[in-house]
Amino acid sequence: MLTKIFYHILGLLVAFCLLFAVLITVTETLLYRVDGYFAKEYQKYAVTERVDMRLSDLLSVTDEMMDYLKGDRENLNVEAVIGGVQREFFNAKEKRHMQDVRELFLQGLALRRGAVFVGVLAAAFLCLKKRQAVLLRMLQWGIAGVLCTMLGLGALISMDFTKYFTYFHLIFFDNMDWYLNPKTDLLINIVPEGFFRDTALRIAGMFLAVSLLFWLMAGALRRRLK
Repeated sequence: MLTKIFYHILGLLVAFCLLFAVLITVTETLLYRVDGYFAKEYQKYAVTERVDMRLSDLLSVTDEMMDYLKGDRENLNVEAVIGGVQREFFNAKEKRHMQDVRELFLQGLALRRGAVFVGVLAAAFLCLKKRQAVLLRMLQWGIAGVLCTMLGLGALISMDFTKYFTYFHLIFFDNMDWYLNPKTDLLINIVPEGFFRDTALRIAGMFLAVSLLFWLMAGALRRRLK
């Protein structure tokens, strides 16, 4: 009995590791692989007018910022033409906050590598024990459980995105550097709350699509085993 429970727990572990890796991957894909995403968002929210910059210059700053977040750049000492004046884009407070964001992002990438390793190891163990049926069943149950939970959370968050967006910052950051002023901080002007809402919706949509694909694949393999 205990062995059977252990196999089921391992199957659920594989499902959770897989879904975590999918979540980090779709986030990375949207922010780094989808051409023109930032340009479309900047145009949607009239960001160039907010910061008085040309779109090409703003996109250049964005590229530097995203390189910094994934560890390809050592600092955020970036200059740009703002209102016709060459000046440094990020102030000290913005740099401190982006350093926190960078650490969070890099931790996510590291955890993804760990999740893939653990998930593959657990899946291989179940296959060696001839428990493919348990693995596939738990994959489907795990995916279904996570998706139902996310749909419930999504419905709750959509009722007051600002409140839960604030909760997110309070949970993941141990200082108030994230609390920026649009009158003095350019960062909050180039990525307003609407940008984060759009990004969250797109990530959720991509995550849902990929997760459903894995659920269907697991179901098809279960039928084949039978």
